[in-house]
Formats: sequence, structure tokens, C-alpha cells
Amino acid sequence: MIGLISATAAGAAARDRLAAAWPDRTRVYEGPVGDAVRTAFAQCEQLVCFLATGAVVRLVAPLLSGKTEDPGVVCVDEGGRFAVSLLGGHAGGANELAREVGDLLGAEPVVTTATDAVDLAGLDTLGLPVEGDVAGVSRALLDGEAVALRAEVTWPLPPLPVSEEGSYTIRLTDRLVEAAEREVVLRPPTLVVGVGASKGAPVEEVLGLVEAALREAGLSVASVAELATVDAKAEEAGIVGAARRLGVPLVTYSAEELAGVDVPNPSDAPLAAVGTPSVAEAAALVGGGELLVPKRKSTASPAMATCAVVRRPGRGRLAVVGLGPGARDLLTPRAQAELRRASVLVGLDQYVDQIRDLLRPGTRILESGLGAEEERARTAVEEARKGQAVALIGSGDAGVYAMASPALAEASDDIDVVGVPGVTAALAAGAILGAPLGHDHVSISLSDLHTPWEVIERRVRAAAEADIVVTFYNPRSRGRDWQLPKALGILAEHRTPATPVGVVRNASRPDESSRLTTLGSLDPATVDMMTVVTVGNTATRDIAGRMVTPRGYRWQSAQEGSE
Repeated sequence: MIGLISATAAGAAARDRLAAAWPDRTRVYEGPVGDAVRTAFAQCEQLVCFLATGAVVRLVAPLLSGKTEDPGVVCVDEGGRFAVSLLGGHAGGANELAREVGDLLGAEPVVTTATDAVDLAGLDTLGLPVEGDVAGVSRALLDGEAVALRAEVTWPLPPLPVSEEGSYTIRLTDRLVEAAEREVVLRPPTLVVGVGASKGAPVEEVLGLVEAALREAGLSVASVAELATVDAKAEEAGIVGAARRLGVPLVTYSAEELAGVDVPNPSDAPLAAVGTPSVAEAAALVGGGELLVPKRKSTASPAMATCAVVRRPGRGRLAVVGLGPGARDLLTPRAQAELRRASVLVGLDQYVDQIRDLLRPGTRILESGLGAEEERARTAVEEARKGQAVALIGSGDAGVYAMASPALAEASDDIDVVGVPGVTAALAAGAILGAPLGHDHVSISLSDLHTPWEVIERRVRAAAEADIVVTFYNPRSRGRDWQLPKALGILAEHRTPATPVGVVRNASRPDESSRLTTLGSLDPATVDMMTVVTVGNTATRDIAGRMVTPRGYRWQSAQEGSE
């Protein structure tokens, strides 16, 4: 919950805007400001104070207890010009909250956390348990000193300016080790603990068994991703309680699924009880991985719990990102977040140049020229299979005549794939022209590089006969100058010469140009590969110089009846 505190009418107005925008996230604290701050500080995960920073410093100073316990605090000035991350930038989420508040109120976020200021990923913001000299290693990264990455397990990290050797170290491990001097230990959630239990097994027995098994195998409990068991034990109090105490989810599988898993230590007892010869080992191994701790029983007499531990390989992550039509303000926040998260960027060189300034230090860039789409897709998937966090970029929406299709054709279920939508050229052009896509519409690429012309022509003819608005991508190049005239001729068999046609070149870019013409007047020679051509249907009209396709044909009938 975010506590909101204000002292003046102007502050209350901004406070109420925030409360209205986030009704489920915020709580307004009224009354004397000092009392309100103290109460909110004790009750909320974050605070937004519409007060001077000095006043807030004096109010919260006596309340501070520790970096990991204190809420994040953001201050917004009286004029609403700045949202200052004052306390708990990383641990309390104040840096991100300042950006969110800034976006909502039109204020400039002020973030002074060193790593954020130079756009480095903070070691305590990676979503992994972290131990050791976080401040020292972070300072070394900021100062450009050599920091070595020792990855004992595979995990997709964001970009970090690391090297093979260095006097400081980032160690990625699920082993039970102490951080050395000048070292940070990151613990990825690589371990799955399969558990079985007799009815009524105490939570202390189940939890004690799991902790002992991990400790004796030299594994860290901080790297446990989940407990796993059979469906029949989904409500078993000892197992449920152990998962809760460990702070991990409990995942269950059917007896049929577990019976199909090959295990080294099957038993007749679980087969008779729940229908599978193995619970602990099978539940841990069902997703694959390396069995680190074979089935073992608790030391109680009689033993009421079993467990097994598996290390699952870290899965690489491939984000297929649409950059939009070119303008920076049409690049979505989600796309920007994925670009900042990726340790490897793969893309066409001219697209990489568009967003190079958004990449974090340490991002590895693999760029290539036109015509290498399949190669880029293979490269991106290969990097993800190495356990990297990869962003594969394309213009517009990556799923529309772009990189998503060849990438997903290469990928299998051994990596995680995330699609990030972008504003397509058709949508950007449509907004410039007016509302040409107000009814059914279709996009057709006229490039026959990957599709035989016979197929393209059949699709154009179908759209013409169905009276659908058509947007042509890749309409004309120096080597392909006859396809657009042919396509327009097919449409002309079903639409009048006065049918509106919108032509937009480099939509949203500095050299954008557009014009509204007609099917009978369009000169194909004025069109190139940087252009999209939108041809209206029989209801599309030129209204005040804008291309408008009504949502229904009743509008057209009413217009004609009034003439």
C-alpha cells in the first residue's frame, strides 16, 4: 500500500489525482502531518509526501530502522514539478515509484541512486537474493574497475559491465558459500525440492528434512524455487506449511504424470498410497534437471516425510521487441524495459542505431544488415539457449512482417519467449491519414521475396472482392516496380477511381510525408519501400482532407440520403 500525505491545498489536489488514478494501491492519511507520516511509515510499503524534502527528512529520521525494512519514500514539491526519490530507492522501490508518479502528474523524476543515475542494473534490484559486499562491488562497477563474473549456474542476468578477471567478483551460485572479501553472491532460484509426506506429518518434520538435505548437500535454501509434490498431497498441512515457511510456491502434479518419470529409487509404498512409485524424486524431476539429492527420509521414528533435490538448468529468455514506426514517443514503455533488461541485443544495424542510447552499459550488440533476417533469428535463439537474456528487435510490431515469425520458427520449448507488441506502420500511417481502418481491413505485403506472386495476387483479389480496406506493405522497390500497379488494377475492378488512397512515407519519423489521393490518380512511381499505401473500401470517404472509413454501412446510407 502507498500512503499519501499532504499539507496544503495544492498538495491535496495532486494527492487526490494520485489516489483517483490508483484507488487500489493508495491510502490517504489526513490529520496533522507529523502524525500522518508516522502512521503511514508504520503501515505502508511506500509513501508519497506532497511536502518539502527537508520537512520529510526531519519527520522520518527518527523512524528509520534499516535499508531492507524502511518503506520507499517519494517527495513531490508544492508546484508538482519534481518527484524526488528520497528513501529506499532500490529496496523500497522509491526510484520506480518516482518515475510512475512523474508520469502520472507530469513531474520530473529525480533519482540520485548512483547505479540508476548512470543506468547500471543495481545488484540489489535483480530479483535474486544477494549477499556480500554490494556497496563495494557496485562502486567498482560505477568506477569502471574490473569486476569478474563467476557464473557457477546458468541464469539470464541483465547487462553488467563485467569481465573474466577482476579484483572484485560477482558470484552466481546456488551453493551454500560465504561471500568473500570484495565479492557479491547472487542466488538464482535453480533448485526444486520434491517432497512426500504421510497424512498428518508435522510441518517441522517436513521443513527440517528439507533444510537438512540442502545443508548437507552444500546447497543454499535461498535458491529453492519451489516445493513439488503429488496432487493428492496438495492440502497436506505439513507440506503446505513448509512451503509457506520457505516463502516458495507449492507445485503439484497428477499421479499419472509422476508415474511417467524415470527415477532411481521407486517404491511400492507411494504406489499403493497415491498411485505412483515415486513422489519426491519424480516431483523434483518432472521438469528435467540434475538430481543432486536422491530421495531421503526424515529422521523421525516413524519417518513421515521424504524429499529429493534437483537443479533445473537456467532457461534463457528471448524477448521479441517491436520498436514501433520510428518516433521515440511511439516506443512503448514495455519495449524500453525489455531493451534495458537484455544482456544481448540482436537486430538490423539501422534499428540498433535508433535505440542504442537506451541500452544499459555492458549490453552485447550483435547487428547485421538487410537480408539477414533468418541469420539474426538463429543468432538470437542460440544466445538464449546459452542462458542469456536476449532482445531481438524489429520495426513496427515484431509480429507483423518482422522478426517474431522467423525467431519462433527457430525456437523450441527450451527457452522462454516473450512477445512485446509495437505500433505498426499501418497504424501509424492510419493515424496520420485520419481513420482509414475504421472497419474491416487487411495488410498485404507485395514483396515476392518470400511469397510467390500467385499467392499474393490471390489475396489481393480476395480483399478486393470482399470490399476490405487494404494496406500495402513493401509496395515498390527499384527491382520490383510492377507489383503495385498490378495490385491497384485488381482493386480497380471492384472500386471506383474516386476511392480514397492514403500514401504515407516514413510515418512518425522526422522526414515523414503523407498525401491523400485516389485510386484513379495514384502514380505508383511516387511510392517506395519506406511507404505504406492504404486503399479504402467503397464506404471510405475524404472528409475535410482526412481519410475516413465508417464503422458501418448505415452511415454511408444516411450520408447519401441527405445529398
